[in-house]
Amino acid sequence: MQIKELTGERAWRTYTGGKLLDILHKKENSSDSHYPEEWMFSTTIARNSGREDIVEGLSYLKNENKLFVDFIKENPKVLGEKHIQKWGVNLGVLVKLIDSEERLTIQVHPNNQKAKELFNSKFGKTESWHILDTREEKSYIYLGFKEGISKEKFKEYFIEQDLNAMLNCLNKIEVKKGETYLVKGGVPHAIGAGCLILEVQEPTDYTIRVEKTTPSGFVIDDKMCHQGLGFERMFECFDFIDYSEKEIRNNFQMKETEISFEDGRKVNEIITYKDTSCFSLMRLMINNKIKIEKNETYTCLYVISGIGKIEDDLQEIKLEKNVQIFIPANKEFNILGEKLNILLIKGPNVK
Repeated sequence: MQIKELTGERAWRTYTGGKLLDILHKKENSSDSHYPEEWMFSTTIARNSGREDIVEGLSYLKNENKLFVDFIKENPKVLGEKHIQKWGVNLGVLVKLIDSEERLTIQVHPNNQKAKELFNSKFGKTESWHILDTREEKSYIYLGFKEGISKEKFKEYFIEQDLNAMLNCLNKIEVKKGETYLVKGGVPHAIGAGCLILEVQEPTDYTIRVEKTTPSGFVIDDKMCHQGLGFERMFECFDFIDYSEKEIRNNFQMKETEISFEDGRKVNEIITYKDTSCFSLMRLMINNKIKIEKNETYTCLYVISGIGKIEDDLQEIKLEKNVQIFIPANKEFNILGEKLNILLIKGPNVK
């Protein structure tokens, strides 16, 4: 089976952004809008109240009139035998580019246990944020409850819709380009204004929102807040565990670890299966030619910068900024390039 280049799909969201995505795709008259996300390697349909008849968020094979999800269904072996045995014919991961003009609303996603209990889904929505860039000199994320915040007090602020008080319940963390944060299901969070992020997550769109109005004034439908659970039951998705800022950085900010191989390859591990069983994330820095041996499960590549090509015994594909490559299981390939900075994404652990 051939290596496939994919194209991402923009998805409507309640918040605004996306100008940097327009620039990335060299669009004329780039602007912010309610399409601030590009969903990549996506077999997941976006959940938007009032837009149920619109299918959005699904990736395509580049230059082929075929959805990536249909390609997977027709060729399940590309996922790898062990992956199929454990996860079925489901990619098990979703990757997004997120460009936030405004702060996202405070939200939480279910962990696997709550996803099964409340949504009858084997996938929750643990996610990670790799900071690609920022619009502002200082940009922030909001992550985890501060010390001393109780469930009763937070629910009181929600009922009153005291947005400032709710936001003040979370740790405000300054972020810089190149940093990565792991956000496990159950942990409340909000991406701040001016962040360009590559998000790797479980393949669902279950988002519980506690703000009924976005910072720019967009009124959010009740169902978009509680996802059909109702306002009382949605609080079951929150883990009411408090953290200091130091604990947030120690527990959720990932440290890149360089691993060198005898053939000269260097791989930076960012998120491993020791951190979460949901996915893994690595960085490849390539200035010549490297050979990647067969792997028992599929691989997703996203090019951050540099130029080069990926080749196997059947074809070669040009690599440059924003190229998205899906590599089937048990596929041997070479990457050649100069100053290539590539993120390598794997789906859920099969062991």
